[in-house]
Amino acid sequence: MNVLPTAYLAPASYFRRLQEPDAVIEVMESFEKQTFRNRCLISDTRGQEFRLTVPVRKSEHKQLTRDIEISYQTRWQHQHWMALVSCYEHTPYFLYYADYLRPWYEKETKWLIDLNDGLTNVILDLLQNRPPRGTQHLPHTTDWSSQTWTDRHPWQQEKSIVELLLEYGPTTNDQRLTTND
Repeated sequence: MNVLPTAYLAPASYFRRLQEPDAVIEVMESFEKQTFRNRCLISDTRGQEFRLTVPVRKSEHKQLTRDIEISYQTRWQHQHWMALVSCYEHTPYFLYYADYLRPWYEKETKWLIDLNDGLTNVILDLLQNRPPRGTQHLPHTTDWSSQTWTDRHPWQQEKSIVELLLEYGPTTNDQRLTTND
């Protein structure tokens, strides 16, 4: 079994593994701070990098990933959307894909897992060159015995799949996802 954590605008290597037939997302793990579960890395055309973080509600106790609530005390959605627009509005596929991504930055989603699953589903559909069909459930697992994910350390700084998707569009999955991280 190919077990992955949930991820916010995950890197290309994550999507490579997620598209394997036995891939599932672990939701019963303890939430780890400073990981790409609620962070991503994007860059503009000049190569300047931006770290985007979805703020989560603080808890005094360890929480399961499935129980992590998003905080809306700041205008993070607006900031993230403006960062995406600023970095990628001149890419070849931004105009085609923006309308599929934007709704996730215009509504409040209570749970981090729901935001991540929603964006991941949109990206998976776009990678498979089909229009997103709305929210569907990604395969989740609670089987801890077969975990193979090696991200048990602070956040990996691999850039988000969004960069490849908006640059290469429908050919991302065919050519770029297998060779570029």
